[in-house]
Amino acid sequence: MDVRKPRWSSASYLLYLGAFTILSASGAAYAYLASQYGDAAFVGWTLLMLAVLLAVAGWLRRGGPWVAAGLFAYLSVSAFGTFVGALFTWWGWGGESGSAGPFRGWHWVAWLLIVIVLAASVAALRAYRFPLLVLTIALFAWFLVTDVVSGGGSWSAVVTLFIGIAYFFVALAVDRVYGFWMHVVSGLLVGGALIYWWHSSTADWWLVVLSSVLFIAIGVSAARSSWTVIGSLGLLAAAVHFSIDWASGGRFGLPTKGWVPIVVGAGLGFVFVLLGLWGARRPLPVE
Repeated sequence: MDVRKPRWSSASYLLYLGAFTILSASGAAYAYLASQYGDAAFVGWTLLMLAVLLAVAGWLRRGGPWVAAGLFAYLSVSAFGTFVGALFTWWGWGGESGSAGPFRGWHWVAWLLIVIVLAASVAALRAYRFPLLVLTIALFAWFLVTDVVSGGGSWSAVVTLFIGIAYFFVALAVDRVYGFWMHVVSGLLVGGALIYWWHSSTADWWLVVLSSVLFIAIGVSAARSSWTVIGSLGLLAAAVHFSIDWASGGRFGLPTKGWVPIVVGAGLGFVFVLLGLWGARRPLPVE
């Protein structure tokens, strides 16, 4: 069975908008209910919301639009994770020690919760074959591995970089529809690790420029626009840094120049155009 790809249309836009609006409202509802009821009652409320979402997902799977069914499967996985987390809180499972940061300390309860949600996400992906679930799987797997093997700081950035590179090759190997979200997460992880190291000096930001051009080249060569978007954002961030630095005199000791951001912005625009012309000359990959 081939994996279907969500298509951009007014209907799909409204379905995604509605689903993520429900997700936001659910988060607000969880916060409100947790403040109004005890732990046991909160478990009941999360179970009720999970049951409703599962019922809607199952109903849509039998006769509704495929995208709508997949979106409610995605919402159901999120609700399931909240329900299990509420159960753990009711049972008094703190289980964390020395948690001075997201990757510091022993978070065995969080690890168990992530493993359970990962299993639910994989089951939902097999049942609904909805690509957005790959996003949850990729992000949770990255967080779990990084939290287990690192303790924050540069070592976590190193682990993140290697996971991002591994995701890139996985994305090239799997179905192109599933690979979309793998490419997105891969680019964000690699770019995030590089920005963690390179964000202070002028030399750092020139490295960001070079890396951003490489991202765009990967996006054009692999026909994956997510890498191009991330690369363009890196170039934009570098342009903002240099505009502020050079306009205020920066390291050159020059007087303030208000025209510098205009020149930098125009130069960046021409760079984008040149890269676009280069990309337009490359043949598209054959599906």
